[in-house]
Amino acid sequence: MTMDCNDHDLMHTAQVWLAQGEPLVMATVLKTWGSSPRPAGSLMVMRRDGVHAGSVSGGCIEDDLLRRYRQGELGESFPMRLDYGVNREEALRLGLPCGGRLELLLEKLEGAAALLPLLDALQHHRPVVRRVDLLTGEVNLSAATPEQQFASTDEQVSRVFGPRWQMLLIGAGHLSRCVAQLALMLDYRVVVCDPREEYARGWAVEGTKLVTMMPDDAVHHYAAHERTLVITLTHDPKLDDMALLDALESQAFYVGAIGSARNGEARRQRLLQMGLSPAQASRLHAPVGLAIGSHTPAEIAVAILAEITALRNAALPAVRQRVSAA
Repeated sequence: MTMDCNDHDLMHTAQVWLAQGEPLVMATVLKTWGSSPRPAGSLMVMRRDGVHAGSVSGGCIEDDLLRRYRQGELGESFPMRLDYGVNREEALRLGLPCGGRLELLLEKLEGAAALLPLLDALQHHRPVVRRVDLLTGEVNLSAATPEQQFASTDEQVSRVFGPRWQMLLIGAGHLSRCVAQLALMLDYRVVVCDPREEYARGWAVEGTKLVTMMPDDAVHHYAAHERTLVITLTHDPKLDDMALLDALESQAFYVGAIGSARNGEARRQRLLQMGLSPAQASRLHAPVGLAIGSHTPAEIAVAILAEITALRNAALPAVRQRVSAA
């Protein structure tokens, strides 16, 4: 049995298992070489009975790692490093792509109470850095900044937990619900802004923050760094354009607006008349999302998060070029 989890779900699962008296080992991908399926920082927690949450290889080495744990082959000296795919023969045996290799950090988790500070930070959407001293096994937490990344040395491993990307949605309608739910699954911190009482009163997506300030004020409060995404979803220019004007002047990584291509071009022209430069207006993704033929709110949400994910992973160079040249 396995589960895929975001940081909060993974640590909550671990805390529940620890409270049940289950001995746990947590595996973290430290380094990868070649065609490794999962990036550095990927996590998995595992029990001796084979039940595990998260993933370190997308299925390539989990079975072997669980077998070693069940049979006591990992020993009792934690934290420890473990290499997989160190040669072509082993890589092929384990199902790793040809030439793939990864190094894991294995830690023994003991005591449900030890995870409570980390869970509290995740519950309140506060990103934190968890540092592990590889010589002593000592663990400490501190607040994380948006630019911090996973880091591994011979003495210490630092892994950021919690949402390092923030999504500001303008509008609390049905589409925003779908986008917010999908964004939460992808470990974003989601803030929803809607000053309209009838919409704000009906918002009920657990794990998000609802604010009722004006959209431009929300952008100033919640889009102050380059790991921010601003998406306007009200179809009301009086609300959407207020947010877009400030968002396109900010450091936000992605700024998008719902609507047709025709409406998107009309919106760019309005923003130019309101004082934006052509370069700033060209940053606008409108229509928002990839063109996948989506019609329903859920499908549109998938298109939006797919485009954002591709841009974050630099998998859409053509889109980047088109946007910068528009």
